[in-house]
Amino acid sequence: MDQQDHTDHGSGGRVLLDAAFKADAPARYARLRALGPIHPAEFHRGLRGWVVVGHDLAREALTHPALLKDSQYSEEALAAAGFVLHRSGVGLGAHMLEADPPEHTRLRRLVSSAFTPGRTARLAPRIEQIAHALIDAMPASGEQDLVATFTSPLPVTVIAELLGVPQEDRENFRIWSNLAMQVADPGHHTALTDLHALLTGILRDKRRSPQDDLLSALVSARDEDDGRLSEDELIGTAMLLVVAGHETTVNLLGNAVLALLRDTGQLHLLRARSDLLPGAVEEFLRHDTSVERSTNRYAVEDVELGGVSIPRGSLVVVALGSASHDGPLLGDADPAALDVTRSHARHLAFGHGIHYCLGAPLARLEAQIALRVLLARTAELELAVPVDTLSWIPSGIMRGVQSLPVRYRVV
Repeated sequence: MDQQDHTDHGSGGRVLLDAAFKADAPARYARLRALGPIHPAEFHRGLRGWVVVGHDLAREALTHPALLKDSQYSEEALAAAGFVLHRSGVGLGAHMLEADPPEHTRLRRLVSSAFTPGRTARLAPRIEQIAHALIDAMPASGEQDLVATFTSPLPVTVIAELLGVPQEDRENFRIWSNLAMQVADPGHHTALTDLHALLTGILRDKRRSPQDDLLSALVSARDEDDGRLSEDELIGTAMLLVVAGHETTVNLLGNAVLALLRDTGQLHLLRARSDLLPGAVEEFLRHDTSVERSTNRYAVEDVELGGVSIPRGSLVVVALGSASHDGPLLGDADPAALDVTRSHARHLAFGHGIHYCLGAPLARLEAQIALRVLLARTAELELAVPVDTLSWIPSGIMRGVQSLPVRYRVV
């Protein structure tokens, strides 16, 4: 291992997935893929496990029958690291992303009707209205943080309206859900607790006065459908929908705009040919996905992955962004290059197997509409700061810039 490779590793030759790694993730994962498809890793607060970086092994790991979501196999290590995302009343609670069949099957079925392609498509006019309203609210020209003014408020508004989150609660829910995914942030635990309390109160109000929204539908499933949702599952599912329902799209949009600003040829091409947007969104998902790595899986028995022995109880995560850059996916094409005309931008941005993202149709729709409106309504769009001064989300599974200062002119 050369000196450059040493910069990716902590003690014992483990990959140290810290803030420095996350800020330079594409380059670091590329070096890891050159060394092999799986590596010992150190995560949040010394939590140790394995990270899969190669595409074929990633697909295998995401569907492996001995790699499950039940954290009982690693409770001691998780507790020592202060990892609380999975804990009821403190973390996100009981929800389908941390469940195995048959519980996962039951929970996913209860939510899946809200995210069908047909129901999602009916949201398009409202998403477009929100996008235009956000552009209208910006000064006619100058500098703005595009995360604060566009890429964040659009998905927040969409998911809040879909769920039925009251207007007066939306700013807190945006702040707390952002911190909830940053496991090394000092405000992480407090944000989870506050978000849990907020949603408990909203669900209580929905029970008293149901509305035509998803949270009211979940309350109905809890109270009227033979108790198929426990109270803990009700809160956990609401927490998951709030966090996963918008934070992923916030960063998908931010990463996509940044990629275009760094490659103005692609920016001009996409502005001239909006018909490329559906395929371009797939390329943005492949090029710099907002979900950098999967949630945790745990080995329920000794497992061999990629020629490496994984002991029972070990934590395994999949680097989804890295797997989508694995060379064989693209033939002779450069996996690091952005190409909005790429016809087959294969990726694992939404996962693979039974935990494939239910919100994928909504994320795709929001991204297509938001980018089309942004490119059509702005001219002279460019970064207002050097790219190497941008600050990236420092911890957790998300990847995205925390702010995106741009210069622009509204047209």
